[in-house]
Amino acid sequence: MLGLRAPPVTPDRETRLAYDSIEVTPLTARIGAEIGGVDLRIPTNRQVDEIGRALVDHQVIFFRDQPMEPAHLSGLGRSFGELAFHSAVPGLPDHPELVAIHADKDSKFIAGEDWHSDLTCDEAPPLGSILYLHTVPPVGGDTLFSSMYAAYDALSPRMKAYLEGLTAVHDADHVYRPLFPDVDRRYPCNVHPVIRTHPVSGRRGIFVNSSYVLRIVELPTEESDAVLRFLYRHCANPNFQVRFTWRQHSVAFWDNRCTQHMAVWDYFPHTRSGWRATIAGDKPF
Repeated sequence: MLGLRAPPVTPDRETRLAYDSIEVTPLTARIGAEIGGVDLRIPTNRQVDEIGRALVDHQVIFFRDQPMEPAHLSGLGRSFGELAFHSAVPGLPDHPELVAIHADKDSKFIAGEDWHSDLTCDEAPPLGSILYLHTVPPVGGDTLFSSMYAAYDALSPRMKAYLEGLTAVHDADHVYRPLFPDVDRRYPCNVHPVIRTHPVSGRRGIFVNSSYVLRIVELPTEESDAVLRFLYRHCANPNFQVRFTWRQHSVAFWDNRCTQHMAVWDYFPHTRSGWRATIAGDKPF
């Protein structure tokens, strides 16, 4: 489990030397690291602990050459906490805790092609997600990840003070109702702080995204729209990002509490396919 620990170390040579059972190579100074020296189908308890620590240190971590079956991915996810079922999208027939991530020549859209954090509409949004791709296009199909720590740190002191205490409405209805018009159900809608404190690192990050957020509760509509436009543009700054190029049997594990991500659909009509496990989280504060 991802328990409480001290704030993360700067991702430099000292960070790489802080791990005994895995190899950790930072990809940027702000976000992202590649992990080696582990078979994710049979990680040891020490490796699970250090992978969890690397996630907190680097916000998103990547693995290469990890062929897996759905049962392996479910088992890996459960090493870090209870698995969360998607609040809108059905899971795999034999593994309902996993969601298929698939696009091909017949796709009219892909999941996650806008900047977002997963399921922030939920009362307790996910801790994180683990995505495994078994099929990748010959070129393209990268995923971008942005650090909400870096985005928050780059705000002026006056903007930080202005955002303090504000909350935002995260609603799933406008996201999933058009995709499933024949399904008679109520999708989650919850209010979360605009600035979130990470429960493990203690660091602060921006917690609004253009996919789910409708408005800032405490502001009039025009002011809310203007502030959100600024924050979305600010969070998409490439200086806060890492870009991951997938290969077959690659894995990405991201911390949903302090990152946003976006899938790039530049590979049509080729196929990109895999499964995602989602780890249950807690109510933002």
